[in-house]
Parts: sequence; C-alpha cells; structure tokens
Amino acid sequence: MIVRERTDDIVMITQDNHARISGVFAAKWENSIFNDKDKRASVELAISEHDRGWIPVDKKPFWNDQTGLPYSFMDLPTEPKLVFYKNGIDEIEKMDPYASLLCSHHYYRFTADDFGEESQRFLRNEQDRQNRIKQLIDFDEEAFQFHYDLLNFCDNLSLYVCLNEPDVSKEHEHYFYKKGMPIPSTFSFFYGSHLDICWKDKHTISLSQLPFEEPVVIEINQKVVPKEHIAEEGILSAYENTLEERVRVRVTG
Repeated sequence: MIVRERTDDIVMITQDNHARISGVFAAKWENSIFNDKDKRASVELAISEHDRGWIPVDKKPFWNDQTGLPYSFMDLPTEPKLVFYKNGIDEIEKMDPYASLLCSHHYYRFTADDFGEESQRFLRNEQDRQNRIKQLIDFDEEAFQFHYDLLNFCDNLSLYVCLNEPDVSKEHEHYFYKKGMPIPSTFSFFYGSHLDICWKDKHTISLSQLPFEEPVVIEINQKVVPKEHIAEEGILSAYENTLEERVRVRVTG
C-alpha cells in the first residue's frame, strides 16, 4: 500500500494500481530508443505486473501501531514482504518467463543488502530462478539492463505521482525526488543524469524532457479514508467502506 497522511484523512493507493500506472508509462515510451523491440510486450507486462504480489495484501490493510498509520510498502516487515514478492514473481512466470526474470531481478536488488536468514533464502531461490530462465530464452545482457532500467524509471515516476500530494511545492515534495528524477545510465545519453519534475497544478505534472511519444494521461485509483472512521470502526472496516475515487493526471514536457 502507498500511504499519504493528511490532517483529517489517509490517502491509500494499492501497489497494483501504482504498478499499472508504471505500465502506462512503459507503453508510451519512445519507440526509437527502445532496446530489442521484439521483447517490448514482455517488458511492458513486467512493468505493469511487477507489484501483483501485493494484490491480496492490499485488500486487507494492516495497522502500524508505531506510526499510527496503515503499513506501507516501505515499513511493512521484511518476512511477509518476501512471501508477497515470491508469490507475485511465481504468477508472472506463468504469464511470461522474461517478464518474471525482470521482476525477479527487481526484487533481488531490493533485498541484496539484507543478510537475514529469510532474505538470504529468498535471494538464493531467485538466483536459481534467474539462472533457469536464462537457459531457456535468448538472453542479451545489454538489452536486459535497458529493460530493467526502464522498469526502474517507470516505477520511480509512478511513485512520484502517488507519493506526492497534487500541486505540491518543490520544497514539500517527497524526499526521494528533491534532486529530480534520476535517469538510468542506459538512456542517460538522451536525457542526462536527471529530469526536472514538478506538479504544475492539481492535474498536471511537468518533466524537463518528455521520454514518451506524447503526453501521458494516467488514472490514480485511491481511497481517502477519514481518520474519524478509522478511530470508530478500525482500519479494515473504514477502508472497505470508503468509496474509491479516480484522479486523472497528465504528464507532459
């Protein structure tokens, strides 16, 4: 879950909705600089589906007593997250092995610096998965790095949309983005090391350069859950009884 706190409400966006916003960005990516176009469908699938392991979890959000907020993807304990990661990658592998290879690499990197027993077991299993898939497909290291960098970029851009309040000033943006949007090395030749990014108004985000073939319109599905309702009936009931709202946002250059 992606969580933003307001004075009287908590904005909650599922990881799956965030991932599907990432997939919209990937689908609009400029085709002339897409490495190995034959794998484009698999790459777009990976980006759209990369958080599908969170789908069942986000239907029943957990409460974090320490923060006084629902658990987010950033503060949920590692052990359950590893289960969600694995389940999601397993499901994606049934759809498309190359897409699952990208997602496995994505979560492997998240976990690489964790030396806990469960994390190390997860890393070993995912390394085995990656080696097995590479033996079954036509694997190109350079193209794969580009495809992973695209997943990472689209993921970060979607998180910018979801972690920040619409029309937020630069000084109050989420700390991830104080220096703009980082550009992975495989396409920094075209765009430099960072893109400047900001909210122009409540429905428009501006990038200093647009890496898409045209401006992109995405839709955020979110629940704005009143804190009063959470206090009265608990997070599960309050979340389930809050209607989902849709917010359209245009990303332009």
